[in-house]
Amino acid sequence: MAAIGRVAGVLSAGNISHDILLRAVEEFRWGTSTWVEEMVEDMGGNGSNTAFALAKLGVPVKVMGMVGRDERGERLLEKLSGAGADTAWVGRSEGPTTTTVCVANRAGDRLFLQRPGSSLEAFAEPADFTPALCAGASHYHQANLYSLANLRKHSAETMRRARAAGLTVSVDTGWAADGQWMEVLAPALPNTDLLFVNEDEARMLTGHSEPDAIARALRGAGATDIALKLGARGCILYAGSERIECAPFAVDVVDTTGAGDNFAAGFLAALHRGFGYAEAGRMANATGALSVTILGAGRAARSWDAVREWIATRSVDLPGR
Repeated sequence: MAAIGRVAGVLSAGNISHDILLRAVEEFRWGTSTWVEEMVEDMGGNGSNTAFALAKLGVPVKVMGMVGRDERGERLLEKLSGAGADTAWVGRSEGPTTTTVCVANRAGDRLFLQRPGSSLEAFAEPADFTPALCAGASHYHQANLYSLANLRKHSAETMRRARAAGLTVSVDTGWAADGQWMEVLAPALPNTDLLFVNEDEARMLTGHSEPDAIARALRGAGATDIALKLGARGCILYAGSERIECAPFAVDVVDTTGAGDNFAAGFLAALHRGFGYAEAGRMANATGALSVTILGAGRAARSWDAVREWIATRSVDLPGR
């Protein structure tokens, strides 16, 4: 039986970033000029990407994070609130808003250059899940433990407090640039109902590449339900004794920035609509697939009805086909 049922509303916590995206760059050659085909500026950051996509999908969502008191911070808050997200819980930093340069090659792979800025001040203390913060919400989603220096120190207490406030909890792992993989994640797992993890992250966390071996290892470390993201091969969900394979959607990949954030948003949006994990995985595959068809994390975000209409027009790649 799945650990998470219907989701009323979501608290989406994580990094909030101003992104400068470039495509396509195949190599860096110092001392020369490189022409690029596309350059856009957009919202980024795991917490804000997920919140923005959730809002577009019609899910009540409150954003928890930090931006600077600068023009970039103001624009990010305007974009989030314009989509319908509640930004009243976003703090303001005296430092500059986190800014990330995202460089993508033709295969959709990316490289990030980040000035942490305001994210260094975010989540200085474990979140206080007050009645006002939790009003209308039943779920806490932590987008990327690894990117937030302060949260890494007290993730276990933050998840415990969320659970104590009556919220279900999901965590999207992200990439541990310093190699502190299970050291950071393990304390959070006992109070995590659903773990979103891609296969590269899972391999670093467990040392395994085979999905069932990954699931066994993560459950042995305390994970409950697991959504294992396999990119172009869809996803596999582990819920109680169930193992659910969700087939992918075939798309031309432009940029994978934010694909995991959109995947998580699609999954939680399906739970908000009362669907079970199988349909949530299908919706997540769709929102993740849509996100990679255009440069930037949020530019392909659509409404619930628009995504469902897109699904109806697409062929689903069945395993082994």
